[in-house]
Amino acid sequence: MKLKFTKMHGAGNDFVVIDGVTQQIDFTPAQWQLLGDRRFGVGADQILLVEKPTDAGCDFRYRIFNADGGEVEQCGNGSRAFVKFVSEKGLTDKQSITVQTKAGVIVPRLEANGSITVDMGAPVLEPGRVPFDADGLHGEKQGDDTLWPLVLELGGTRESVLISAVSMGNPHAVQVVDDVETAPVELTGPLIEHHSRFPNRVNAGFMQVLDRQHVKLRVFERGVGETLACGTGACAAAVAGIRRGLLDSPVRVDARGGQLSISWAGEGQPVFLTGPAVTVFEGEIEI
Repeated sequence: MKLKFTKMHGAGNDFVVIDGVTQQIDFTPAQWQLLGDRRFGVGADQILLVEKPTDAGCDFRYRIFNADGGEVEQCGNGSRAFVKFVSEKGLTDKQSITVQTKAGVIVPRLEANGSITVDMGAPVLEPGRVPFDADGLHGEKQGDDTLWPLVLELGGTRESVLISAVSMGNPHAVQVVDDVETAPVELTGPLIEHHSRFPNRVNAGFMQVLDRQHVKLRVFERGVGETLACGTGACAAAVAGIRRGLLDSPVRVDARGGQLSISWAGEGQPVFLTGPAVTVFEGEIEI
């Protein structure tokens, strides 16, 4: 079939966005993987599918497929692209929409200045619900957070890193580093992603604290690799930093592809993610 698509990005985190409201879409993991392939397909970190909701009270259903073809729970930067897409395509005239995701309901809002704010819901901090297997580990308290030792096998040697385990609808392991530019993201990112302590795999965040409201962040995303930005990763990093006593809300997060702003009032409260969404081009592909 000929598939119509829109290429978009949020702070460099890029997407293929597909209208599943007016097109019938039922693809296999291999077909999603082909779309995400940068040589043989369109190329993207994630493919976003806009569908009619199955839950009453929601405006749309939002599904996310990583470049490896696997479906995942949440994507913060993608949710902003989602809002811009449905607005530009005339699928809604609302400024604030209620969206059904695999991780639950989110409520993105189109701001007057063109940026988009997403209520990402409250973070999940209980290890078992992230999910993270903390059995037998001795956590280290820092502020209101517990840092967990994660042992990594590096070429016959063992190295332990301290991580915060946070779920923003998808699991994150956040560590603080001295310098994100020299952090071993490509080396240890895959080891953290596939660590046995995370049964659903995990996104590995590397955060450098610049001051109490400003950080740099790199994220090695499960099923994708390092991306230029990660919205849920930015949320998880800000939450971890605030809980550790290192940061104050709001937090500016500098990713390699752009800036995001994260606001969080504390445990039990929702995290708000604000940032840009850009349409790059539209096209068709035989799939």
